[in-house]
Amino acid sequence: MQELKNRQAFHEYFIDSKYEAGMVLLGTEVKSLREGKASFNDSYCIVHKGEVWLKSLHIAEYSHGTVNNHDPLRDRKLLLQKREIKKIEAKLKEKGYTLVPLRIFFNEKNLAKTEIGLVKGKKLHDKRESIRRRDAERDMKRYLK
Repeated sequence: MQELKNRQAFHEYFIDSKYEAGMVLLGTEVKSLREGKASFNDSYCIVHKGEVWLKSLHIAEYSHGTVNNHDPLRDRKLLLQKREIKKIEAKLKEKGYTLVPLRIFFNEKNLAKTEIGLVKGKKLHDKRESIRRRDAERDMKRYLK
């Protein structure tokens, strides 16, 4: 199974909570995702009129698509339960919280899902600490082999 991760989000933000959401996609978008052709650059989520929308996620056009191919940067609706959306909306009103896609994957029923996270931005010294910790873990793994 193909899984796409937003590695930059894990570096730039502290992840407060995660939610799994379904995505409303077109057929060519699903085929393109299965090939792993998506980019998380500058993508984010918003809550608008009780619905969660994924903005500026780039899913490349399908290579074998015809005139029915999709727009790579279109807004995509995320499917969540109402109580989850209300919880997210309440957190977003607090200062410093953002809603960011963390990964896209296919579940056991072969449905495209996205994991979104409520995140807070890291300061520069926090990023340095994350890099230091990751390097130490990598060195430990190297010594254990």
